[in-house]
Formats: sequence, structure tokens, C-alpha cells
Amino acid sequence: MRLLKKLIIIGLVVGTMMGIVACSSEGASNNTKENTTLNISAAASLQEAMVELEEKFKEIEPNVKLQVNLGSSGALQQQIEEGAPCDVFISAGEKQMNALEEKGLLLEGTNKTLLTNELVLVESEGTEIKDLDKLTTYDINKIAIGEPESVPAGKYAKEVLDNTNLYDKVKDKLVLAKDVKEVLAWVQQGNADVGFVYLSDAFAAKGIKVALTTDEDIHSAINYPIAVLKESKNQNKAKAFEDFLLSDDGQAILENYGFKKAN
Repeated sequence: MRLLKKLIIIGLVVGTMMGIVACSSEGASNNTKENTTLNISAAASLQEAMVELEEKFKEIEPNVKLQVNLGSSGALQQQIEEGAPCDVFISAGEKQMNALEEKGLLLEGTNKTLLTNELVLVESEGTEIKDLDKLTTYDINKIAIGEPESVPAGKYAKEVLDNTNLYDKVKDKLVLAKDVKEVLAWVQQGNADVGFVYLSDAFAAKGIKVALTTDEDIHSAINYPIAVLKESKNQNKAKAFEDFLLSDDGQAILENYGFKKAN
């Protein structure tokens, strides 16, 4: 009888220990899921939209955290080439994405067009621009654009000035910014009379107004490509984020910030 009681007690102890181990393993598994982080390198013009996109994606993937790195597309491209951690890249220009594609850094089949945008000329308070020719007058002293070599918005702006034969007339007035958000800030602060930014940047910006929208036939198409990096350690989650941005929900949020659906 005593032997039977001992065996029962031993059985209960073993069962309890196994339960504790199982719970510990489950907890460890859950903690691992919660610690999944996606590094997102995105064009600076997506700054406001990314806040809401992250909140919505959290509803779909509650165990995934987004670490968003914003900057000019050229600077982000260079960081990725130099080995900076990145799971998903969203560029404001195709040039930067194509460069990474050519170097074999993108996961096959994930390079897609996410959205489009428009290039507008914004003016500071007290400035009145009716057409681009006004840029050549004495009323305009400083014209802000992104650095054309690294900032897609700057590249498009230079194309506009080149194709309207205005570049040589206004080049001494140009002030070059590190990204499109800096262009906007300079105009808002009155440090530049006008600046070329995306419509999405001017969408809800204070202290400026849109003077005019540039014609699409005087600059390259403004497409924002997205892709998953081949070196991503979380490719499935990265692809899930890309799919979300391309979904109706993701596109609706982007449209709310002045972006347009890709054709």
C-alpha cells in the first residue's frame, strides 16, 4: 500500500513538472513571436502615412514591430548596399530600386510599384506664383529642391526646369536639400520662397500653399516601388507587410495622405 502511495505521489510530481515545462516553452514561443521586428527603409515623403499604416498592420500582425528608417531614397539605397539591416525598402524613385535589383539584393518577385505621386510647387505665405516663368523674376530669390542625385523629388524638379528651359535662368537661386521634407520645412520657415515637393507632402502642411501642379509630360513618371530584401531574416513577415500595403486597406490609407494608386 505504501509503495502504491509513493508511486502516485511521484506520478503527480512528474506531471506537475511537465506542465510547468510546457507552459514555460509556450511562453518562450510567444515571447519570440512578440520580438519579431521588421526594418522598413522608406522615402521621407511617407513619414505621416507610415504612422497609420503601422497601426493598421499591428491589427493584422500583432506580434510584429516595425522599425521605420526614413530618409532620401538615395541615402537609403546606399545604406542598404553598405549592409544596413533592412527587410523592406520603399523608394520614391525607380532608379534607386533598380540599382539594388541589378546588384542582386532584392528577393525575386517582390519588386512592385506601390503607388504614384504628383510634383507640385509650394510657396511661402506672401508669395504669389501663377506660372513657372515667375521663378525667373526678382520676386523669387530662393528655390528649394532636393539634391537631384540622391533625392527623387529633386531629380523630377530639375527635369521640370530643364524641359521648360528655365534651369540656366534660375540655377543660382537653387538651394539643395537632403530630402523632400527639408524642402518643405525651408518654405514653411520662409528660408525659401518656393520649393518643389510631392502633393502628399503638401497635403496637410501648414504655412504653405500649392502654387501649381507640374505637368506630367515634363518630368519622369513618379512611381514608388517596394521590395523585400534578399538578406531579410523575416521574409514571410516582410512579404506580409508588402501585401498589406498593396491591399485595399493599405491603399486607402495611402490615398488619405495624398498618394495615388499605381496603374
